[in-house]
Amino acid sequence: MPGIIFLVIYVLLQTGISIVTENVIKRNTVVGEIGRKTRILRIIIYVVLALIPVLGAFLPGCKFKYLCMGIGNVWLGFFMYYSGLVLFLALITFIICKIRKDDERKLIGHAFIVAFIFGLIITCYGLIHAQQPKEVDYSINLEKKVEGIENMKVVLLGDLHLSVNSNVKATEKMVDIVNSCNADVVVIAGDIFTSTYAGLSHPEKYAEALSKMKAKYGVYVVAGNHDVEENLFGGFSISPVSEAFRTGDMDKFFEMAGFNMLYDDTVTILDGKVNLVGRIDGEKAGDGTRNRMSAGEVLKGVDKTKPVIVLQHEPIEFKDLSDNGADLVLCGHTHNGQLFPGNFVVPFFNENGYGVKNLYGMETVVTAGVGYYGPPMRIGTDSEVTLLNISFGE
Repeated sequence: MPGIIFLVIYVLLQTGISIVTENVIKRNTVVGEIGRKTRILRIIIYVVLALIPVLGAFLPGCKFKYLCMGIGNVWLGFFMYYSGLVLFLALITFIICKIRKDDERKLIGHAFIVAFIFGLIITCYGLIHAQQPKEVDYSINLEKKVEGIENMKVVLLGDLHLSVNSNVKATEKMVDIVNSCNADVVVIAGDIFTSTYAGLSHPEKYAEALSKMKAKYGVYVVAGNHDVEENLFGGFSISPVSEAFRTGDMDKFFEMAGFNMLYDDTVTILDGKVNLVGRIDGEKAGDGTRNRMSAGEVLKGVDKTKPVIVLQHEPIEFKDLSDNGADLVLCGHTHNGQLFPGNFVVPFFNENGYGVKNLYGMETVVTAGVGYYGPPMRIGTDSEVTLLNISFGE
């Protein structure tokens, strides 16, 4: 049922933008005769491009499906910026021309040219920029003292989203940045995959690259809501939670990559002096349910005289975690919006949508992540490796 709803909405959006585009081109005195002669060809190309994401969502698993997913993600990125701008420019120019009582045909017609060129440029920029991870540093102080240790370095990663649009060279760049940090521990806040393992070409290359990450006390990882097999349509899940399972291939990949997976588990790092608690994802646990321990349950029995660091995918339940003794919570999931203007929207839906923020007397950190979801683009945000310089008892 969700798939049909998303399909209907998608068809309506594509049809509406197609009609607006044709009306705008019709009013363009520059395109003129060329626009009229190429109308049929243009509509055919548009229909084919619009159909590709549908095939990527609804075809059974095969190479053609994953090809459609990859191309469709790029098309959706372009479509988002093109459609938004062509509607905005057409509306603004129409209003201006009505106020000035000018002939709007030529001016509104230019909206298509401007929007199309802008869409191409920003899509190309977003595709390239997403492949350039950068290091972001934060300094955090935790009040609890640690005997014999004044500080520690933690590298926080999140949202690798390995899938049909992934690039192994970008993963290798990320690993190089991580290793240059000389971290005590590396933690990954979920979404290693994007709802499919089979869609990732040459997964062994990614596992090999990730296995080269070095940290004194190892690499600890929690799973995210997309570390399951499910169908996506335009970035939205069209599979019920009851059908969202983590596969044996994913588990094998984690092992090959050298990940220490935490599923509502607690380990100690820094020679037993700091607690690290890793939580199962609260949206999709990986077994067809949403079942995970509550904050109180997962932190019960944890030695609160030592610093307690919680690693989870989604930036939620901060108050419950603080009330039950957490000192620091590390998350991902939001991508900091990934695509402008999403970075301005994220703060309205999250207590901490990105960066470092003290909440309920507890430090929280949300990384923008190093991957991308849906369109393989980043605009207005960066792919980031987050280095936390943590001091104790100052």
